[in-house]
Amino acid sequence: MVGFDRGSPCEPVLFIRKIKILNLLVCMPDDITAEDRERVTLLAIVSRSKNEFKKLTLEQLKRLQLLLEKKDYRHDKKAQKSKQKLLNKINTRIYELEEGRGIFY
Repeated sequence: MVGFDRGSPCEPVLFIRKIKILNLLVCMPDDITAEDRERVTLLAIVSRSKNEFKKLTLEQLKRLQLLLEKKDYRHDKKAQKSKQKLLNKINTRIYELEEGRGIFY
């Protein structure tokens, strides 16, 4: 992430590495909750690479699943579809970890 002027309330953030969001203006108003920050942090980890996704713990996966289910993306069709795909991947990975399959990368 690259940002400018830490003192400003809004800073442009550039995400690099296989993240489809290239330029995102992130404003830090008071209405951003801790859950939103946690969701974005976990999504950044997942978006880095396939190996990073596999390194998430069971608790992190379940937390990300809960946070994604709470978030409403109905206004954006592509975002909703991406959310469903990611939830499917998370469910599969949780199943693998709980059943003891797929642990060995």
